[in-house]
Amino acid sequence: MAVPKRKVSKARRDKRRSAVWKLDTPTLTRCSNCGALIAPHRVCKHCGYYKGVEVIKKEA
Repeated sequence: MAVPKRKVSKARRDKRRSAVWKLDTPTLTRCSNCGALIAPHRVCKHCGYYKGVEVIKKEA
């Protein structure tokens, strides 16, 4: 049966665990029509365009 040879210190244990809980920042791209920051592959909430085509009618 495998048994650890030495005790793992709290610092070493916590260093290993710390990277698991970090969240990634969401990816944002610029809208090709108005330049607002949007999630990729989504319709722009500000102007209603997606890939240069008006998908949602927005009031100016």
